[in-house]
Amino acid sequence: MTQSSHRRRQSRVTHALVFISTVLLAPSVFSSAASAQLLGYASTQPNSFPTDEVMIEPATPDAGVVPERLRRAVVAFNTNEAPGTIVIDTGNTALYYVLGQGRAVRYGVGVGREGFTWSGVQTISRKAEWPDWHPPAEMIARQPYLPRFMAGGPGNPLGARAMYLGSSQYRIHGTNDPSTIGKFVSSGCIRLTNEDVSDLFGRVDIGTKVVVLPKSAPHMETRTTISVRPARPALTPPPSGRQAMNLTASQLN
Repeated sequence: MTQSSHRRRQSRVTHALVFISTVLLAPSVFSSAASAQLLGYASTQPNSFPTDEVMIEPATPDAGVVPERLRRAVVAFNTNEAPGTIVIDTGNTALYYVLGQGRAVRYGVGVGREGFTWSGVQTISRKAEWPDWHPPAEMIARQPYLPRFMAGGPGNPLGARAMYLGSSQYRIHGTNDPSTIGKFVSSGCIRLTNEDVSDLFGRVDIGTKVVVLPKSAPHMETRTTISVRPARPALTPPPSGRQAMNLTASQLN
């Protein structure tokens, strides 16, 4: 046998071995690829339940920064309402706590989205720190997958404090997403940052009058006067043992 023939025979043997190896390894390769594909497209388990309390907004570098016009401050405010009254300027997404003598504490708020704004007069019927959340029947009807109960805590959509308005389903409450302040986002509730809602909570009592102006009402504020100091100590955490599901507003719709 010549050297050339020997080389051709070795080449054929090598090719045959490569072919056999490929056939034997193919099932495991395809299985791994299939597994990777399934993993790549499998839906992850949600870590929260979305709710129509807020709508999804595109993330921006300034998300969570409250605009200057909506930051807490004492402002000149002309009203016939008695000191201690809450006036909500729906169209301008601001809440005022009347101090008297032509002044009020201004807070930025998030209000009802299109079709969910309302106006009228209510009184605060109940106050709660780190309130539990019981989604109302109307919300559950729209989104039946919502939990029927969520314990109060930082992940709860009602935030650090809630003030319930009469016998209605509306509340003035906190939020864990400051980027929603100044927007028309809720199902009718009035929301403040957790810091602001805690400050307001410390100023009001059961029976406080709440005036909600229609969206078309004229702007009532005239000019800013001085910054306002918090009415209460810094925000306190929820009681130990009350763990809430993580429901961040950026994941809500």
